[in-house]
Amino acid sequence: MNDTPSQSESWPRVLLTGAQMLFVAFGALVLVPLLTGLDPSVALFTAGIGTLLFHTVTRLTVPVFLASSFAFIAPIQGSIASFGVSATLGGLMAAGLVYVAISAAVRVKGTGWLHRLLPPVVVGPVIMVIGLALAPVAVDMATGETSDHIGYGAALFLSMASLLVTLVLAVFGRGLLRLIPIMGGIVVGYCLALLMGLVDFTPVHDAGWLAIPAFTAPSFHWAAILFMIPVAIAPAVEHIGDMVAIGSVTRRNYLEKPGLHRTLLGDGLATIAAALFGGPPNTTYSEVTGAVTLTRAFNPRYMVVAAILAISLAFIAKLGALLQTIPGPVMGGIMTLLFGSIAVVGMNTLVRAGHSLTAPRNLVVVSLILVFGIGGMQVGGGQFTLQGVSLAALVGIVLNWLLPEESADETDHAH
Repeated sequence: MNDTPSQSESWPRVLLTGAQMLFVAFGALVLVPLLTGLDPSVALFTAGIGTLLFHTVTRLTVPVFLASSFAFIAPIQGSIASFGVSATLGGLMAAGLVYVAISAAVRVKGTGWLHRLLPPVVVGPVIMVIGLALAPVAVDMATGETSDHIGYGAALFLSMASLLVTLVLAVFGRGLLRLIPIMGGIVVGYCLALLMGLVDFTPVHDAGWLAIPAFTAPSFHWAAILFMIPVAIAPAVEHIGDMVAIGSVTRRNYLEKPGLHRTLLGDGLATIAAALFGGPPNTTYSEVTGAVTLTRAFNPRYMVVAAILAISLAFIAKLGALLQTIPGPVMGGIMTLLFGSIAVVGMNTLVRAGHSLTAPRNLVVVSLILVFGIGGMQVGGGQFTLQGVSLAALVGIVLNWLLPEESADETDHAH
């Protein structure tokens, strides 16, 4: 295993491996803007910029690629519906600043306080809410509710076919195929939609070959900022898990070198930069960690190549237009799996912590987070409305802080 990238590595190999990393991330990267109404070309551009910023801050030590975060899909959809795109970007920028603040606190205080403030019993259910609050959106898209020209039958066929391919690749795929289930599902669904005559190519014909992506500037509104800030909690905690995961692959401790404060800062700056241009928040991609595990490509330079390629692709207007022609049901089918799998990550967080969930304290914290978050409970009004993930996260943190710890005999009894 070569710890340092050898100088003898040929450029074609670095380019090819970098391109492969981008290919693995591509399906998920463009999925987020396509689902939230942001521009996929801008998302490609901001993923590239974000990745370069991250590697600048961490001094090229961690082999990760940063791109559109799934945790923000539901909040972005909700926020755009309530406040519009520009205000939503302002909220996302504030979420990036939360990362930066956490990174500064980690640098000064270490990570102990973070685990006390956000134990698995809070983080797990909050991640579950992020996935499950969206379930109706996925089903609406899968059944053609959101498409004008696709009927229920055709929509269901397309969404289930895309879902099936994604499932088969994720479960039975070997090697590279296993890393691109989303991409595979979209491609097969798209081809079927072509055969059924459900794809409209007008936007592709109208688009030029090269164009500057449709950047959007953020604007700042209290309501949108308050709505978005608590959402940053889950990905920030998840970020620590990602760093441990990639560290266990490359056998390095990234929490010590370059240090968690640096990787969090890189992630925060990447998210702020993305919001400045109109892209979705960035996060480290576990698909790419999978690809690193499989190809043993531990050299962070591959990620820089992937980032530069992403930025270049952003200026090919026909590619952006082509991505916009993917029919809603194809996306819907894949979303049903995606949002479910976000919820499973949350469940896994709870299970791994090994606490008894029926112990009264944990029962209260978890149940209220889930019902408030998924049920659509709202508190406040006008500019200061808390709902969804942000309300769930806040309720969880406050309850965890106020309720007394379980006594030893109760926990033993529960076990």
